[in-house]
Amino acid sequence: MRSLMCLMAALSSSLLLLFLCLIQDHISFASSESVFPKEALPTKSGYLPVGSWSNSAIFYTFYEAQNSTSPLSETPLLIWLQGGPGCSSMIGNFLELGPYRIVEPRKPNMSHHLLQRNSGSWNRIFGLVFLDNPIGVGFSVASNPEVIPRDQHSVAKHLFAAITGFIDSDPNFKNRPLYITGESYGGKYVPAIGFHILMKNKVLPVSKQVNLKGVAIGNGLTDPVTQVKVHADNLYYSGFINEKQKFELEAAQWKVVKLIEMGLWSEATDARREVLHKIETMTGLATLLDYTRMVPYGTDFVTKFLRSEEIKKAIGANASIDFESCSDAVGAALSADVMKSVKYMVEFLVKETKVLLYQGHHDLQDGVVSTEAWVRTMRWEGIGKFLLADRKIWKVNGLLAGYVQKWRSLSHAIVLGAGHLVPTDQSLHSQAMIEDWVLEKGMFANKEEGDTARL
Repeated sequence: MRSLMCLMAALSSSLLLLFLCLIQDHISFASSESVFPKEALPTKSGYLPVGSWSNSAIFYTFYEAQNSTSPLSETPLLIWLQGGPGCSSMIGNFLELGPYRIVEPRKPNMSHHLLQRNSGSWNRIFGLVFLDNPIGVGFSVASNPEVIPRDQHSVAKHLFAAITGFIDSDPNFKNRPLYITGESYGGKYVPAIGFHILMKNKVLPVSKQVNLKGVAIGNGLTDPVTQVKVHADNLYYSGFINEKQKFELEAAQWKVVKLIEMGLWSEATDARREVLHKIETMTGLATLLDYTRMVPYGTDFVTKFLRSEEIKKAIGANASIDFESCSDAVGAALSADVMKSVKYMVEFLVKETKVLLYQGHHDLQDGVVSTEAWVRTMRWEGIGKFLLADRKIWKVNGLLAGYVQKWRSLSHAIVLGAGHLVPTDQSLHSQAMIEDWVLEKGMFANKEEGDTARL
């Protein structure tokens, strides 16, 4: 109908009608002129306490499934955790996989932003929850700097309190299948909370258990000591550096490894930062997160949007918080945690539930080679079969989307045409990936052979 109206408008030279057709899926925002559009509002939002002992709380926004294919009481719930460490999940919400995305103004002097419907949103058929984690990040509240987590066990305790608080807020949430997802430093948050949930479930009565069904990690930093050792080989064999530079980079990498072996965790974090800086200097790339980009990923326009008093009110955030996309205080608090491994948590999870690891093909920092390096070292009875499994061609709507390798509870997806922020770069393919993995369809079907592409 809309296409017919647009055609009639063009034929009749009705410029006004044509203009209205073209902007139908776009919503303009100007802080002094409009309100946050109703259709972009969260279903629920607010604050989830992390413990009765503190005034600290995790901010959340929840978007119910747009077109659930199952009864709502059985519709899966996805939880999204941003990385950093210290970056807000509102980046994921408004730049990556939420139902509406902020479009960056085309001109520097434009005073308004645009909200555009995201056809690749992860809440098409699932409920979707964004958590600003840890406390002190984004709109979340840390009662004082000392209570900000400094390790993954503390992160997981806070997340468990927030997630169970969210589930208890609505009786219809109780039995819905739950999946924890995230990217980058979420490669540590996601296993940590998944591991914590399963351990708590072992001692809690059935009525108090969390119905965790799986975890998904995108471009994750999970086993840093293994991942830091592959940069030189990856860059050399990809043609970015020569042999002399490879040797120089290997020396810098081994410095990180030695510091880890000595238990000098903050020093190891600083040394890894030096490795990444050395790579940037050697290659001249705009960003290691996507070697095809001429400019890095930007979040300044997201920050500006979320600092509006009107937007804070609309999404239920504390008006007194001056929003930052990433918190330096939280990043500093977790400095000694960065190079610690959570691989053992993934090994436990893959035995008890299902795990999806996915990467954008263009990511040189936490990409495919980095993930494969630590997966090969996993202690799991199925790892041999997984490593022998074919990497199969994955198509979405008949188009090549990437590759999938799977054995039983472990799936590994490579998304072509994407960097570190996979849902931003390939929204429809990321949507197809997460939906098929949760529902065990297509390439993610639970069978040992005969998987077919999603056509």
